Amino acid sequence: MPEVTAPYVPGTPCWVDLVVPDQREALDFYRDLFGWQGEPGPPETGGYAVCSLNGKAVAGIMTAMTQDGGSKPPPAWTTYLAVRDADATVQVISNSGGTVLFEAMDVLALGRMAIAADSTGAVFGLWQANEFHGCEVVNEPGSVVWNELNTPDPDAAGRFYTAALGVTVSPMENAADYFCFKADDRMVGGMQNLDRSAPGSPAHWLTYFSVDDTDSKVDALVRAGGTLIKPPFDMEAGRMAVVQDPQGAVFAVIDATGPEPGQAA
Repeated sequence: MPEVTAPYVPGTPCWVDLVVPDQREALDFYRDLFGWQGEPGPPETGGYAVCSLNGKAVAGIMTAMTQDGGSKPPPAWTTYLAVRDADATVQVISNSGGTVLFEAMDVLALGRMAIAADSTGAVFGLWQANEFHGCEVVNEPGSVVWNELNTPDPDAAGRFYTAALGVTVSPMENAADYFCFKADDRMVGGMQNLDRSAPGSPAHWLTYFSVDDTDSKVDALVRAGGTLIKPPFDMEAGRMAVVQDPQGAVFAVIDATGPEPGQAA
């Protein structure tokens, strides 16, 4: 099992979490789908649940809270990018055309986080690790294997993430019109144009979870009340599908048969 025991390289996706109206329903759904274990956390963390796979942290699930103005955020998975200094990065984001949605704040002694949107509108998180680095296992069935930015303007987005996170952007070999983010010259994420991936959708980061068998996992998801957005298909890295959980959060599943993405630090 590819366990992560060291800090993630800055610019690397290091954590994902889910915000939904019904936390208990989501905990039960992902337990049955991926084998996760997790329970609502203490009041001082807003009940935030850290889900684990074989005892290793893989993702968070939290209840959607009413925002200023009375609305709740829609169900969604958020990708967090590792940073050395969340406060400094927030300032660079503002100066680079991004929007800071939640200013940097401490999460107990675990680390410091912030939420922002890039210059094309895609929402993501920042994580400055202290006691907690992020995902403790990756690239295994039931854990995160890839994070992908879908944007209407890859050129602008590439410039933004280079300025704000220090990553580099380059075309991915053997994948037409697809780009990869690199941190310390290591592939850590992907990017493609929305016109190719999801016409009409807003810019977003898509979380990919590894599975043993894409078709059977999709069948199980549909039986549990999930929705199929893109049926299983073969592509360069393996066989994948894009799906929605019963509360509407979108993610991808993939049985990766191609080169293993560089998820871990």
